[in-house]
Amino acid sequence: MQSRQFSPRTRSQEAMGFEWDAFVRRHPHGHVLQTQAWGKLKSLHGWEAIGVSVYPSQHHLIGGALILMRRLPYGIGKIAYAPRGPVVNWDCEREAHLVLRQVAEAARTAGAFALVIEPDLLDTAIDQALLTRAGFQAVDFSVQPRRTIWVNLDVDEEIDLLAAMKPKTRYNIGLARRRGVTVRVGSPEDVGTYYAMMRATAERDNFSIHPQAYYRDFLNLFALGERPMARLLIAEYQGQPLAGIIVAAVGERATYLYGASANVHRELMPTYLLQWEAMLWARQMGCKTYDLWGVPDEDEDVLEAEFEQRSDGLWGVYRFKRGFGGQVVRHIGAWVHVISPLRWRLFQLARTVRKTTGLAA
Repeated sequence: MQSRQFSPRTRSQEAMGFEWDAFVRRHPHGHVLQTQAWGKLKSLHGWEAIGVSVYPSQHHLIGGALILMRRLPYGIGKIAYAPRGPVVNWDCEREAHLVLRQVAEAARTAGAFALVIEPDLLDTAIDQALLTRAGFQAVDFSVQPRRTIWVNLDVDEEIDLLAAMKPKTRYNIGLARRRGVTVRVGSPEDVGTYYAMMRATAERDNFSIHPQAYYRDFLNLFALGERPMARLLIAEYQGQPLAGIIVAAVGERATYLYGASANVHRELMPTYLLQWEAMLWARQMGCKTYDLWGVPDEDEDVLEAEFEQRSDGLWGVYRFKRGFGGQVVRHIGAWVHVISPLRWRLFQLARTVRKTTGLAA
């Protein structure tokens, strides 16, 4: 058995990374957060990015993970984090356990006191048991959205997509068009425009955002070149920017990652038209699923019973996203392999005091 590590920083290891990206693109559990470009992005913004690919034979890659490493304050040490990873055939427990062992060993070798993973798995008793048998335990936090909505893009015609939406959402898409809202593809040069809308959104809805350079770096890494994996879409009215979204497409899944809107002309419903155009682009890219990326972590019956009365947290987001149809799904969440029990207890204590994991990615 061979285990190879890759890093975004050296040419020889980048060659390994291209093979990894091809694997991620064709794998049913592949995800944008497991691409080499994501590792490069995070390495520009406070993380160390490494990875491990597992080869039971010379030329047969069965899985691995992009691992993000960060040194925490107060001398706690380094923690390792695999967003939506590892990537492996989870239906084969032997392969899954082999990859998990190799990824945990890579984290230990790199000096981490714990490896936190958030696999691309739905929350089932079978997969919970698989991770437990592999020496992982569930933790009481998550970094990526635990619950989300998946829209099925694998339909014959665009009209079938519209038919699955709520009537008001279909109406708002048409309204934006009738009122003269247009959508164009943005570039890294549009980051200033996009970021101004992002700041307005953050102030209006009271959430934190990355610095402007983060979104520029994202677009430089994901939206350029012969095989772009992402697109910035900007909605305008008479030349005035109204809203923008950043969507990634890897393999058969598109993911809505970031969204922003200005404080003017919101009555023109530009955000609805943006999501529609993003879905059409995702279909052109061969995607079969569109991940709307995050709703309140409640059962669907609770979501449907309470969304009209609640606006706290992600409830307003759910009210918007539910209109596009789709299926509410819940991921398995974050699990940890503890390497140093003492440092893990210190991390848990610090997290209780500071109310943060330090893993936001």
